Amino acid sequence: MKAQNTYDDIRKKYKIYEQNDERALPVVRLFISKAKKENNYEKLVKGYEDAFYYSNDATLKLKYADSCINASLKTNDYDVISRSYLGKGTIYYFNLKRYEPALDQYVKAYEYSKKGNDDYQEYKVIYHMGVVKSYLGYYNEALKHFEDCIQYFEPKTKGDLHPNTIFNNSKGYLNSLHQATICYRNLGNYKMADSLVNVGLNFTSKSKEFPLEQAYFTKCKGIFEYHQKNYDDAIQNLTSALPVLKKNNDFSWTSVADFYIGKSYLGLGKQEQAIQQFEKVDSIFQKHKFIVPELRENYELLIKYWKEKKNDKQELHYTKNLLKADSILAKDFPYLSAKIHKDYDTQILEDAKGKLEKQNYWSLGAILLLILAVIGLIFIAWKLYQKEKLIRKKYSELEERLQTHQPTPAVSYENIPQQSKAVISKDVFTDLAEKLKEFEDTKSFKEKGITLPQLAENFKTNTTYLSQYINDVMGVNFNKYISTLRINYVTDLMYNDAKVLSYSVQGLADECGISSRQNFSDLFLEINGIRPTDFIKQRKKELE
Repeated sequence: MKAQNTYDDIRKKYKIYEQNDERALPVVRLFISKAKKENNYEKLVKGYEDAFYYSNDATLKLKYADSCINASLKTNDYDVISRSYLGKGTIYYFNLKRYEPALDQYVKAYEYSKKGNDDYQEYKVIYHMGVVKSYLGYYNEALKHFEDCIQYFEPKTKGDLHPNTIFNNSKGYLNSLHQATICYRNLGNYKMADSLVNVGLNFTSKSKEFPLEQAYFTKCKGIFEYHQKNYDDAIQNLTSALPVLKKNNDFSWTSVADFYIGKSYLGLGKQEQAIQQFEKVDSIFQKHKFIVPELRENYELLIKYWKEKKNDKQELHYTKNLLKADSILAKDFPYLSAKIHKDYDTQILEDAKGKLEKQNYWSLGAILLLILAVIGLIFIAWKLYQKEKLIRKKYSELEERLQTHQPTPAVSYENIPQQSKAVISKDVFTDLAEKLKEFEDTKSFKEKGITLPQLAENFKTNTTYLSQYINDVMGVNFNKYISTLRINYVTDLMYNDAKVLSYSVQGLADECGISSRQNFSDLFLEINGIRPTDFIKQRKKELE
């Protein structure tokens, strides 16, 4: 009787179970066995996908994902192969929070998706690349990914499409909305973030198929209420989201929810309850060795609390844990940033746009094409003129800044926040001021690959003090501080030394200690408001 069952018959027997429910696995294995006997690799891929969907063990999920990739390669179907690599990357990201191997799988998925014909698969890759960029802090870039995904998925959440198609696109739509809210929140646009949260809550309230997505939006609502100082409402929303987050083993967002519950208790003046929440965040970090950048404050608050309690043992314990967290963040950032700029760029978006533009191409008449071409050329000419005008304006502003050389006013120890004084003493502050001045004067920032832990070691101090000093005095984090020093140095060099204008962009990047050509160009634009190639062009015109 089992042999006579069709694939659909077998799948119906385990589709009644929820994700991570291992009761489905015995029947899933029947599906896999049938596909193997019949050498049906497309069905075998589906079987392995179902296997890691219903498995509750991350290690077992990875084994099934590897089998899925092996089976997909035998199909010679680029879309199926892309899907299998994306599946493995998602396990690394969602279940293990290991971004390095996750990004490796996403890049492979991207390469195969470009060869395929499945737009849905391509936008899934775009979404996951956006997640990595968001984690790195490139919120504006990530937001562009998520907005494009929302525009693609949302129309396919309704209509006469197959229920499975509607469900899958609804998941893509909701997750893109969720990630977009995170970007808006980190960019300080709380009004827009809350608007998207309400859209998500309204969508998920109409169906019981998206409990995890509903929990994400409830969690976001809680964080919004915290920023509005509605602390009781924040605690209520965050607490109600926690059971679903924990059930799905989403320890990353669980720790974020616990952190903001703690911050809300602080807002209510309930310090002891707040500390209990912060200790939960630390417990999650110790278990999974993963932390998101916004949770670094969790340790600063714990250190401050135990310092005020004069408990040196606990203060030292959480100081060590903060150093561990810093080392993980410092290790992740350079690798992921270089990888995403080297192996992936916004060409995927251009490809998606090109496919849309090709639809119904032959149905347009020759006259219409000619009119559109003329309009397009006029528009391009206008855009080029506007771009050139903006470049000249930005160059003039930058030239004025280079000529005036206004020094940044020094910040004294007395002017830093009281909270910072609790972390860093005046002697340490003075010592760091002298060492950083020498660091800048000797142009030591040109050394490639310099990290916060490395510089702290050179200064005979720890990363907590060094990071606190840079944040208080420079008003930026460590990475932004180093980037600004490098870009300001090379910009001044380009302006005052004509021979430097003949350097390639990579040569300029090497000159100031930045490894990636693309990263250098992006940082130059971010800090100076103009691309290095445009700066060189304008400076050469000026010198002629």
